[in-house]
Amino acid sequence: MATAATPEEPQGLQSHPGHSTEAGKEIPGIGPAPVVKKTIGHRGVDQTGETVYKKTPSWALQGAIQLGITHTVCSLAQKSERDVLLQDFEEVESIYFPGEGSSHTPAHHYGDFRFKTYAPIAFRYFREMFSIQPDDYMCSLCSEDLIELSNPGASGSLFYLSNDDQFIMKTLQRKEAEFLQKLLPGYFMNLNQNKRTLLPKFYGLYCIQRNGTNIRIVVMNNLLPSSVQLHLKFDLKGSTYHRRASSKERAKALPTYKDLDLLQDMPDGMLLDADMYNAFCKTVQRDCLVLQSFKIMDYSLLLGIHMVDRAGGETAQTEPAAERRKPQNQKVLYNTPMEAIQAEAMDPGSPGSRDPTGGIPARNCKGQRLLVYIGIIDILQSYRFVKMLEHTWKSLVQDGDAVSVHRPDFYADRFQKFMCNTVFKRVQLKTSPSKRRHSTMRKTDSAAAQQAEQSSNQNQNQQPVVKDEKSSDSKEDAAQDNGVKEAPKSNEANGKT
Repeated sequence: MATAATPEEPQGLQSHPGHSTEAGKEIPGIGPAPVVKKTIGHRGVDQTGETVYKKTPSWALQGAIQLGITHTVCSLAQKSERDVLLQDFEEVESIYFPGEGSSHTPAHHYGDFRFKTYAPIAFRYFREMFSIQPDDYMCSLCSEDLIELSNPGASGSLFYLSNDDQFIMKTLQRKEAEFLQKLLPGYFMNLNQNKRTLLPKFYGLYCIQRNGTNIRIVVMNNLLPSSVQLHLKFDLKGSTYHRRASSKERAKALPTYKDLDLLQDMPDGMLLDADMYNAFCKTVQRDCLVLQSFKIMDYSLLLGIHMVDRAGGETAQTEPAAERRKPQNQKVLYNTPMEAIQAEAMDPGSPGSRDPTGGIPARNCKGQRLLVYIGIIDILQSYRFVKMLEHTWKSLVQDGDAVSVHRPDFYADRFQKFMCNTVFKRVQLKTSPSKRRHSTMRKTDSAAAQQAEQSSNQNQNQQPVVKDEKSSDSKEDAAQDNGVKEAPKSNEANGKT
């Protein structure tokens, strides 16, 4: 049987291995949709074990994403740089990718699709703010196959990680994508005022139209470095209603625990030094104020913990993937937790002081050294009418203040208190033995001085009494002497008389 000729494709965009392209055979993603046997939202698994999203195989979706991003970045490079205008946030660019190729697009095996890029000029400005060059962005996302991540949540979203560990992609629901578009002008203003933030950094928003469906993708910064072995991972909201990891989640190699799990397993939280704690709480307070102003709630703090002592004192097992693969001149700014909270590890002996991954040094209640990786996620949930109804319904069966969905102002306040009072705490400074000895000596000297002062006061109080006695005696003696001396005078006077 003759084999159909396939044109050469860019590196990293070749057809998925194991999928035949022989003539007469059906190529997955082009013919009828595969039979899906299990779904979570739009995410499912077909009979061969392949992940499927909206009836599109994951391998075909990855290839379409890389083709689209390569084209849009190259076409955007031909446009001159200028200031961002208000209409740039509403701009949408669209390009059609037929399977057989066209004068502007290469041939491919991912099925016919249309690729849309939202606010390309605005997102280019966002990337430049964090020192991400177009070639580096395209190289990170399109030079090698993306890594599909398991999804711990119930939303059914797909997650892809770039091979250099820099970026993460997530599929969005229609409401989330629309809300992000409305959020962009305010997001732009916030980034201009403050680049150091725990909020997600959005680098691109795209949509793939295929077989009558829309698959929306957002590109963000990666919070948890693959080069560091994480021993614990938490998704924290500050609520307690149904906030415990399921038995299925606990069976995973690295489960994502929740609020009740942290309260049970780490009731004393984690300890930060005073400067680190103040910087963290200030950043959380500022970010929550921004989210509250946009009427956003139901967000989480993603928390990854690396136990330094358990790992033999090594903060990272190998050189970070981002450092190994990215060009030497690429340095994404404000991308680590330490940079995000505007803090530095000043103590050379503290864990993380020389950590290339930027983890925050901390300790648990046992004094074990930790490296903490944090970031606020899932910020595309606004307090709409449906959320108000959800809060009302859950409040009927549970304490309304304990449920996750709540008013943005209440949610922000509860989130801050939980993170700054329960999850993280300030280290209470202890005096060293030498300081305690000096303190004891000072107390002893002070007590001796006090005792001497009291004795002096007693002597001073007794001294006037003695003087009075002496003065009275002297007066009596003087009187007697005068009497003795005066007597002859009187006798003499009498004699004269």
